[in-house]
Amino acid sequence: MLKHLNEVNDQLILDVYDPAFESFGRIVEGHDVSGLVRYMEEHTDIPANGNVYVASVAEMEEFPVKKEIETVFYGGLPVQIGYCNGRNTTYNGFEYHKGSEINIAVSDFMLVLAHTWQIRNNTIRSEDAQVFYVPKGTVIEMFQTTLHLSPCRVCDEGFRDVVILPKGTNTPLSEEEKQLRDQSTDPEAQLLLQKNKWVLAHPEREPLIRQGAHPGLIGENIELKY
Repeated sequence: MLKHLNEVNDQLILDVYDPAFESFGRIVEGHDVSGLVRYMEEHTDIPANGNVYVASVAEMEEFPVKKEIETVFYGGLPVQIGYCNGRNTTYNGFEYHKGSEINIAVSDFMLVLAHTWQIRNNTIRSEDAQVFYVPKGTVIEMFQTTLHLSPCRVCDEGFRDVVILPKGTNTPLSEEEKQLRDQSTDPEAQLLLQKNKWVLAHPEREPLIRQGAHPGLIGENIELKY
């Protein structure tokens, strides 16, 4: 698969097991996530168009691995377990969170990644990103300094991805929080779109722009082929 992806794309696609991934995150082993994978395969669908993201799924959060992840990865802080399924093929933009994100690849997919320290004046160029192939069954921790967004599919069917984050991430800001954000003189406040979610969107990614995302991804909105 990796060889094929590199044959059909102009961008270099690296394996997530490549040492180049080490500044973005790490491979996670030793945790039984089989229940979450089984739930995803039996109870979640891939939409006909676009992506679907659900921040928190009560049934997924009942599996014992949730408490294990809260303790081992987040030092006892509460997490939410949800998913992102879809058919995305383009970069579209970047987001980041204050706290690691854990992804469980229920299917093969690609991730487009960059670093927060590459942001200049609330912008980043699409050519600064690196693309990684994540094989089915892989569990990764992405560090909070890693810019990312939706996975990209590698087949017609689309992708399935379990997403674990600090509880409350990617949920709407309150009116008070929006007011404090809008009044802030901190430049990073311009990127804050939802709770614990800072976003730099490509101007062509209209759904994000309509939500109020900052148009901070400069350059071509690259489409990955498969």
